[in-house]
Amino acid sequence: MRDPFVLSLRQNATPAEAALWQRLRQTQLHGLKFRRQAPMGPYVLDFFCDPARLAIEIDGATHANPTDDAHRTAYLETRTIQVLRFWNNEVLTNIDGVLQTIHQAALERLPPGHTPKPRRRP
Repeated sequence: MRDPFVLSLRQNATPAEAALWQRLRQTQLHGLKFRRQAPMGPYVLDFFCDPARLAIEIDGATHANPTDDAHRTAYLETRTIQVLRFWNNEVLTNIDGVLQTIHQAALERLPPGHTPKPRRRP
């Protein structure tokens, strides 16, 4: 059964989240698999690449409290998850740069021998 809260987050994505998801979904980023609105303990991550243990957070008005974000990041780091944070406007105005940063961070964190496989176009 799907979590209604997670489904609500997916259905009400911010414009920045929607734009980034269009570029991450279906292994479009060099074969890396991402999930969106991925539950992780008490949190829901905007995007998560499990093989690289990489969380992507898109920050806007709801991330106005740096203390909450610091607790979330500390929790994830204890689970060997690196967190990359981008502001909404950065995603919307420089999505290629954001994708390049995500790709580089993911490649640095992939386990030895893990080779992402780009999706095949029909």
